[in-house]
Amino acid sequence: MTTSSDPVKLKEAATFVCDGLKAGHLKPVIAKTFSLDQIVEAHRYLESNAQFGKIVVTV
Repeated sequence: MTTSSDPVKLKEAATFVCDGLKAGHLKPVIAKTFSLDQIVEAHRYLESNAQFGKIVVTV
């Protein structure tokens, strides 16, 4: 059974991540931010595998 299919483990994992973010121990890496009207460019960037980190689309 994987973490995502076990509700107890999923809750534990979510708590771990949320606590880590709140405490500043976990910091997401943002590769690039796109506006919603740049969604095509964002998808192309994602498909290129050139990013290291998350791709953010703002609305």
